[in-house]
Amino acid sequence: MVILLNCAHHLSQRLQKTFVNYGEAMMYSLETCPNAWLRTHSVWGRYTVSFLLITTQLGFCSVYFMFMADNLQQMVEEAHVTSNNCQPRKILELTPILDIRFYMLTILPFVVLLVFIQNLRMLSIFSTLANITTLGSMALIFEYIIKEIPDPSSLPLMASWKTFLLFFGTAIFTFEGVGMVLPLKNQMKHPQHFSFVLYLGMSLVIILYICLGTLGYMKFGSSTQASITLNLPNCWLYQSVKLMYSIGIFFTYALQFHVPAEIIIPFVISQVSDSWTLLIDLSVRTALVCLTCVSAILIPRLDLVISFVGSVSSSALALIIPPLLELITFYPEDMSCVTIAKDIMISILGLLGCVFGTYQALYELIQPINHSIANSTGVYA
Repeated sequence: MVILLNCAHHLSQRLQKTFVNYGEAMMYSLETCPNAWLRTHSVWGRYTVSFLLITTQLGFCSVYFMFMADNLQQMVEEAHVTSNNCQPRKILELTPILDIRFYMLTILPFVVLLVFIQNLRMLSIFSTLANITTLGSMALIFEYIIKEIPDPSSLPLMASWKTFLLFFGTAIFTFEGVGMVLPLKNQMKHPQHFSFVLYLGMSLVIILYICLGTLGYMKFGSSTQASITLNLPNCWLYQSVKLMYSIGIFFTYALQFHVPAEIIIPFVISQVSDSWTLLIDLSVRTALVCLTCVSAILIPRLDLVISFVGSVSSSALALIIPPLLELITFYPEDMSCVTIAKDIMISILGLLGCVFGTYQALYELIQPINHSIANSTGVYA
């Protein structure tokens, strides 16, 4: 993300532009590179980045549908046995009363209304609400998982290489904000402070992910679900945690949706007369939300879809393209050998992770679903 920020800032100064987005940064960088063929086809750099941004952000939105539906299903179907006694769950192989897809369709109309909000500053208010509910939920989750942690000596120290490939996609998925970095900087009142905000935010997120992942695995072991909220006890306190977390994800959906909407909608609107602008705008937004919902309905496997989206698109946007962009942008200005080697190594790592992570995620997706362990149907008592 920092590499992307530096390249965009350098290009905006070189071209005397107030703002350069991800796709434009790639295009302008290719326009000035030494290779004649790349200069001629520089516009395809923007098209490629735009396509990856669209698929990545819509993939995130599809994952959000699964997350909200998983938690809503567990809350609703266990409401009649929810109590004030917060005892650890015991795994039971039960058949859900209603299919997970029903809950996705229930959420759909509310998400459609949410994405009709178009102003990014207005969305930032919802983002603040999402952060508050998420932080409150995480505090309660930490409070539960650090109590009575079993002896971790029985847990395996290493997983199989296949699991590592899925982990790569899941870890890269956490770079879900890469598409929002430049738009958010452009909307800031003091954009010169954005680098500090980014460093601080990413540091806190990394610490939280490491702590939550480690402690969660120590607490639940092999029974850890795709979303740790599904492991929480069936009592009113932790049902409220699931509700708060789901509300946070609901508001975050609109922020992630902003990127593909800003790429697709202006192009579509440019093809129609002004009198149709509002109708087409709302129709496209509705269609894109429905697309993410349908994708979630077709493949309701939260853990594998996260790994797949992370391997396919996030690895390209977060690991492969930024180092290449830095090479193309700064190479004419005598880059150091260390920087060149660093960029090449990061891109190669991203490419390998993309290829093998995508293969493993697709392989797991085509396997028959074991309803006792699938994240969408694993029911606890």
